[in-house]
Amino acid sequence: MAEAAPFLLRLNNGVSSMICVLLLLPAFLRTAAASSSCRSYCGNMTVDYPFALRPGCGHGGFRELLYCINGVLMLHIASGSYRVLDIDYAYAGLTLHDPAMSDCYSLARSPDGLGNGFEVEAWRAAYLRPDPDNVFMLIGCRPDSPLFQGFPAPSRGGRRHLPCRNVSGMGCEEYYRCPAWDGEGQPRAGEAAYGSPVGPPQCCALEFGAIRAINVSKLRCEGYSSAYSLAPVRAAGPGAWAYGIRVAYSLPADQEGFCGACQATGGVCGYDQETNADLCLCGRFNSTSNCDSTAGGAGVSAAGIKLYFIFIILYL
Repeated sequence: MAEAAPFLLRLNNGVSSMICVLLLLPAFLRTAAASSSCRSYCGNMTVDYPFALRPGCGHGGFRELLYCINGVLMLHIASGSYRVLDIDYAYAGLTLHDPAMSDCYSLARSPDGLGNGFEVEAWRAAYLRPDPDNVFMLIGCRPDSPLFQGFPAPSRGGRRHLPCRNVSGMGCEEYYRCPAWDGEGQPRAGEAAYGSPVGPPQCCALEFGAIRAINVSKLRCEGYSSAYSLAPVRAAGPGAWAYGIRVAYSLPADQEGFCGACQATGGVCGYDQETNADLCLCGRFNSTSNCDSTAGGAGVSAAGIKLYFIFIILYL
């Protein structure tokens, strides 16, 4: 009997450890499942916070924004749908492509207006807007376009004109040198901001912040092009410009720290689908702060999981 005592003691310890593992495993698996359920992939692109493809994941300000269609990541806003070419998490930027947009080698125009331009819903404007170094070049705008007639400016007691101008060294005067304009009969240089005495220019370059919405049809234009600059060195001519729409994304200052605190305690960042408020997804429960706090005593906190692991190691 004395010889069997150590064996029974080891057996008892082993059973205790196994029970602890069995108790812990469901909670651990649920936490792991929550961690993996929000990060998504579309083609070769990773979709991570603040974006998401699943409802309840990511930040509420970017809900119902990205969709994966046949392995192609698409962004949808008020002005239309765009293909997402890149998500730069380090510099908080998106690169978008509008297939109906003109570039240096092809002009896409229609009397009814062709292309999406860029316009977001009012509630989303705080989270998403084109980069200041992104130039929009409106093509074939009518003389009665607000670009030439002016926009309402209540603070100034009247209307104001918005002169066409270069943005980060890119503008219409250079754009006219593109092969796309061959045969269009447009001047290649020296065109005034509002065109010749007989009519407006065929191209007007603007920064998004000047009018807050690039709506091709409302601006009474036939089409548009968009280019952006990322390098500190100016591109050598319009043929070397990067054509597309570069969009910056951001969170309000009072919401920037939430996700970091959630992730530090083993949680996944999400939002309440009814209120759109921030939520920390903790596996068995959701928290409005982090996974070290419990929701009404339900679930296992991250701190509790750590203690379970320590307990198991001591008894193995």
